[in-house]
Amino acid sequence: MIQLAPSILSADFSRLGESVSQIERGGAHFIHVDVMDGHFVPNISFGAAVMKSLVGKTDLPFDVHLMIEDPDKYLEDFVTDQTEYIVVHEEACVHLHRTIQHIKSLGIKAGVAINPATSLTMLDYILEDVDLVLIMSVNPGFGGQKFIPSALEKAKALAGIKKECGLDFKIEIDGGITLDNVKEVTDAGVEIVVAGSSVFGAEDPEKRVKEFLDIYKESE
Repeated sequence: MIQLAPSILSADFSRLGESVSQIERGGAHFIHVDVMDGHFVPNISFGAAVMKSLVGKTDLPFDVHLMIEDPDKYLEDFVTDQTEYIVVHEEACVHLHRTIQHIKSLGIKAGVAINPATSLTMLDYILEDVDLVLIMSVNPGFGGQKFIPSALEKAKALAGIKKECGLDFKIEIDGGITLDNVKEVTDAGVEIVVAGSSVFGAEDPEKRVKEFLDIYKESE
């Protein structure tokens, strides 16, 4: 099953609750929460308080993407009854295995993200421990960037490794996803698609989510 995780980084924060309701009505599967600290990435977004303001106001689970340095210090802040995944960057973790185990000890599924220039080989000794691998298809830090085509080959290679080794982690992609390239992405083996500006920048986000899901049906 292919799933959609609209990123609230691109939502209108003056009407965040309404924006989330729109994507929920459209059939979205997750709320993707992009957290940036201005150090690991050259931008600052928001913290746990914004995410927690949505608890109980939507039934959608949270897919938390921490683009921050030293994420272990802040993991507990993002634990709620609706948090399904917490994803940390391989490049930001000194002891990645320890961080993944920390997330799991909190009762949350653990994920690892890699930047466009990071090789899959950096994950060789962690894939058996993670629930999700997030492939960045733009350089992290800003929404609205163009898709980096090499991410497709990385997704295909990761899907091959997953099958060959009999692993069950989810493959997610984030960055530059539109209606025009999403089928190519899912055909490459991606199971969870993050879309920000292409959803919340649409005139009707609810309709846009449904358009994504219609394309998904063709891929399944």
